[in-house]
Amino acid sequence: MSRLSALAAHPRRTIGALAVVLAAVGITVGSGANFTAHAANPANTFTAGTLTIGSSASSALFNATNLKPGDTVSGTVDIQNTGSLPGTFTLSTSNVVDANALLGQLDLKVEDCGVYTGTGGATAPTCAGTNYVYNGKANAVGNVNLTSFAASAKHKYVFSVTMPSTIANTFQGKTASVEFDWDAAA
Repeated sequence: MSRLSALAAHPRRTIGALAVVLAAVGITVGSGANFTAHAANPANTFTAGTLTIGSSASSALFNATNLKPGDTVSGTVDIQNTGSLPGTFTLSTSNVVDANALLGQLDLKVEDCGVYTGTGGATAPTCAGTNYVYNGKANAVGNVNLTSFAASAKHKYVFSVTMPSTIANTFQGKTASVEFDWDAAA
């Protein structure tokens, strides 16, 4: 009997022998020596920054009573970016109570005296009376764009309100109020 006939006569033995040969070939191919390497960048974390505003005054900057023509009253406030991100700050007004149009008569100046300097912002800037971010009527402030504040930067602002010496006599005893609002965007 020829070899081919013997294999054909015992198919189970033939399949078993082929399986052994294939396994041997697979082991030979798979057992080759390979170089491998691995690198990882573990523990990647993400934290959102903050943008918050600190104000040295939590109440009114002024409470001006008994103003007469030609009087000027001033108030000072420190505004600080207490967050971790720089932000562009704005000043605006809200909660206006002005039934008699007194705010339209009053002259308002808002001066940015600059940034506090020194260790921990201990040195206050000097107000020179030259860097006005707003100079107009108290009822027309709108939305005043201020500078960009770096994280932890603190600015000093001086607000001055003047009752013009030419104000009409009809404004005697009139009252008005307004809220000054500070906003920031990163």
